[in-house]
Amino acid sequence: MILLGILIILFGLFMFYLRPQLSDQDQFEDGVLIRRKAPPFFLMFTKKISLFIAGTGFMVAMLPYLFFWAEPGYQYFLVYPTGHSDVVMNQGIKFRGFAKVVPWQKYIDVKVTDPDDEVKDIEGLMKPIPIRFIDQVTAEVKISGRFQLPTVEEDFITLAIKYRTMDNLVQNTLIPTIREQTNNTGYMYAAQDYISGEAQSFRQTLDEQLKDGAYAVIKIEHKDTVFNEVQKTNTDRAIKEIRTSYTVEKVLENGLPKRIPHELTENNIIVSQVIVDDVVLEPIFKQRLEAQRDESAKRQIEQQKVETAKAAQARIIAEGERDKAGERVAQEKEQVKQLIAIETKLKQERTNKELAAIALETERLKAQQKKVSADAKAYENAKLVIAGLTPQERAEWQYKTSVGVAAELSKLTFPQTMIIGGEDSGGTPLESLIGAAMAKQLTTDNSNFSN
Repeated sequence: MILLGILIILFGLFMFYLRPQLSDQDQFEDGVLIRRKAPPFFLMFTKKISLFIAGTGFMVAMLPYLFFWAEPGYQYFLVYPTGHSDVVMNQGIKFRGFAKVVPWQKYIDVKVTDPDDEVKDIEGLMKPIPIRFIDQVTAEVKISGRFQLPTVEEDFITLAIKYRTMDNLVQNTLIPTIREQTNNTGYMYAAQDYISGEAQSFRQTLDEQLKDGAYAVIKIEHKDTVFNEVQKTNTDRAIKEIRTSYTVEKVLENGLPKRIPHELTENNIIVSQVIVDDVVLEPIFKQRLEAQRDESAKRQIEQQKVETAKAAQARIIAEGERDKAGERVAQEKEQVKQLIAIETKLKQERTNKELAAIALETERLKAQQKKVSADAKAYENAKLVIAGLTPQERAEWQYKTSVGVAAELSKLTFPQTMIIGGEDSGGTPLESLIGAAMAKQLTTDNSNFSN
């Protein structure tokens, strides 16, 4: 823009001074008057037009000193000829008024890179940061960070005056602060704890220390005495070694961790992003970890074998218990069958016994009945004997008498002549005859019975 303005100024001045020489002129050549005319293009630039062109060129040359283009992602520090300072925080065409403009990126990226990495648009390149954990294990940390310049104008002016250039800020403040806080964070952890699950806490602590200031910590020493094994022949125990370990605890003030300011917090630089890309532990520690891993794997295999053996033992015991239970159940079933048979037989015997008792009681009752009947008959016969005839004899006699009377009546021949007595004879003549025959028959029977 300035070059263009200078060219326009020179052109205006050139036309201003050379136009009279290019106007129509009369010249004699070989004694002949010749009138030469200037080109029309040059004749159109009068003195006023030439001065206007020169003034326009001056304005064009002065424009970069009056205005500038503020690019997105940048903020600008302006110093005027009078010594006054100003800040431009947003993009667009801005008035500068012959001030010196110092551009600053709003966001500055800092990253640990390897020599073989292709890096573009990274303002701060670092080498891997060496740290030492509290258990004396060394490592190299690869980290990436993004930092934002102060958004308050007064803070940004102070920062711009203090560091003058962005490169000075990156190399002399951002990178050293990152390295320092990374070392402080490693000092707060043990490598064994880091690989055992404290990696996330390590990253979080580093982020907090960069954003809000370093933690004030105290180092606590722990001593663990290891004794020799107790021998059977000697009860005294000797100290084998004393192991010293350390832990780091944060210092608290009013229940909150005490913070120590650093360059980032003092200059109000905002930490937008902190990423721990990798923590490369020393090879010796890696070998020890691999050995521990192998031992752990062996231990797990042995434990699995033990668990498998226990499971097999449990299975064998369970199968034995199952077989024992099956045998016990079978024997119990057999015993139950025998007991049921015995109980059934006992019930049958008990039933037979009860039936026999009932039958015996029945026979006894029958015998008593017969005895009673016999006693009654004997008593009756005794009475009848006393009376002359037994009931049987009397019954038999009555039966025979009846039969004999009937037979005799069938044989009886009655007289042809019937003499009827008087009325006082006591019956009819037929009745008298029958009575006589029966009396005779009874007499004959009695005599035969007596014989």
